[in-house]
Amino acid sequence: MPPVYIVGAGPGDPTLITLRGHRLLTNADVVVHDHLVHPRLLRSGRPDAEYIDVGDAAPRQIAQEAICLLLVEKAREGRHVVRLKWGDPFVFDSGGKEALFLHEHGIPFEVVPGVPALVAHAAYAGIPLTYPDAGDAVTLVRGYEDGTSTAPQINWESVARLEGSIACYAGPSQLAPIVTALLDNGCSPDEAAALVTDGTLPQQSTARMTLGQLADHVKSTPPTEPAVLVVGRVAGLREHLRWFDARPLFGRRIVVTRAREQAGELVERLEELGAQAIEAPTIRIEAAADLAPLDEACEQASSYDWIVFTSVNGVEHFMRRFLGGGRDIRTLKGPRLCAVGPSTAEHLARYYLHVAVVPPDDRSAAIVRAMRERGSLTGQRVLLPRTDIARETLPDELRQAGAAVVEVAAYRTVREPPSRQADPDIYKMLLEGQIDVVTFTSASSVRHFVTNIGEDQAADLLSRTAVASIGPVTAEAAQQLEINTTIMPASYTIPALVDAIVAWAQANGGKG
Repeated sequence: MPPVYIVGAGPGDPTLITLRGHRLLTNADVVVHDHLVHPRLLRSGRPDAEYIDVGDAAPRQIAQEAICLLLVEKAREGRHVVRLKWGDPFVFDSGGKEALFLHEHGIPFEVVPGVPALVAHAAYAGIPLTYPDAGDAVTLVRGYEDGTSTAPQINWESVARLEGSIACYAGPSQLAPIVTALLDNGCSPDEAAALVTDGTLPQQSTARMTLGQLADHVKSTPPTEPAVLVVGRVAGLREHLRWFDARPLFGRRIVVTRAREQAGELVERLEELGAQAIEAPTIRIEAAADLAPLDEACEQASSYDWIVFTSVNGVEHFMRRFLGGGRDIRTLKGPRLCAVGPSTAEHLARYYLHVAVVPPDDRSAAIVRAMRERGSLTGQRVLLPRTDIARETLPDELRQAGAAVVEVAAYRTVREPPSRQADPDIYKMLLEGQIDVVTFTSASSVRHFVTNIGEDQAADLLSRTAVASIGPVTAEAAQQLEINTTIMPASYTIPALVDAIVAWAQANGGKG
C-alpha cells in the first residue's frame, strides 16, 4: 500500500510549494485539498486525478473526522493519495491529527513541510520575524487556523512580557480581542505592529501602525477577513524592506485572454511584476478537424520554395504531424522559412531549423515585402500552415506577388465560452471598474472575447479600461469592433507586451 503524503501547499502563492511536494502532486491519483489552496497549483496535477475539496461546509469537528476517514478509504483502494494542506501541515494545522489517524489505522504516511503562513505573509510584507537587537523570541499564536471565532485562551501576560516578535493568523472577530489582550497585559501602545491580508497573493494588503493605533482602527473599521498580525520592533522595518508590493504592476488587475494552455508565460511574467493576472481564456487550440491535408503538406514539404509560419501554434501543430509521420527533419532544408514574430522564429529554432525571414511586423504587406527582399516571388510555391479561421489577406497578397500559395489548416481556433463556475465574471468586473488592462494576443482572442461579453456591451466596457494588443493585426481586429488599443509594443512578443504594460502603468501612476 503506497503511503498517504501529507503535503504543505504553502500560504497562497502557488509557486511556494516545495519541489518534492510539487512532484508528489503531479503523480497523485487522488488530491484531497484545503479550500484555500490556489487553483493554479491544483492544475499542476494530472487531469485524470480525482480532486476533492474539503472546505468548510460541515462543522469543523465533523469535517475533520470525515477527512480522516476519506484518506483511509482512498489509501485502502491502493491509490496514490496527496493530502494538500494550506501552509504547513504541522504548524497550527490538523496535519498531526490526520497523521495520527492514519497511523492508528495502519496506513503508512509521509509529511512534506510547507511554508507556514505566519512566516511567508510577514516576509512578503517586508517584515523579518527575527532581527538582531529586536528580541530573542518569536511567539506564534494560534488564531483562525481551526476556524474558531474566539480569541485563543493563553497566558497573555507571559506573551506580552517576552522580548521579541508575536505573530498570529487572526480571524475578523478575533483581532480586536487579541490586540486588547496584548495592551491590557503589558504591551506598549507605541509598539510597532502590522496587519497583512491576502498574503503572498497579488491582492495582498499591508497596514503598518502602532499597536494602539491598530486597536482604534479595528474598533472603527471592523475587519471582514482573516489577517496575519505581527507585533514587535521587526514590524517597523517594513518601510525599509518592503519588496512584494513595491513592484511596478502591484495592485493592477490584468485580464489574460489567451488559450489556457498557452497563458502560462504571460501570467507568470505579469505576476512576477506584481499584477493580479485574471485568466479568462476566450479561445482553445485544437487539432484540425481533417488532418489529411496537413499530412499531405508535410509529405510534400520539401517541394515548396517557402513555408510561412504565422504563429507558434502553426509551428507546433505542423511539426507534430511532420515528425509524427516518421519524416526526416533534414528534408526541410530545401524550403526557406518565414516566421512571423520572434516567438515563432524561436520555436522553429528549437527544431534546429534556420529561419530565413522574420518580418518587422505581422501585417500581410510587411510579410510579403520581407520575403520579396530575398528574391522575386513569381512562380514560387508557398506553403501556409495556419489556423482554420485565418483571414485571406496574406494568401491574396502573396498571389498578387506571383506566388502559388497552398493553404492548409494546421490547427483549429475554437471559442472558449466562459465557465459559470470556475472563471471570474469579467463582465461584472469591467462594469464595476475592477479591471486595469485587458490583453489580446491574437485577432481571434478579440473576436471571441467580444462574443463572450456581448457585442453591444464590449466596446463600451473596454472604453473604460486599457486594452493591450500584441501587434497591429490584433489591434486592427479590435478596431473593427470599435475597441481602441491603448498599449502595443514595438516588438510583437509576450516579453515586449509586458514591458509595454509596465511603461503604461508607470506613466499612469502605480497602485502599490
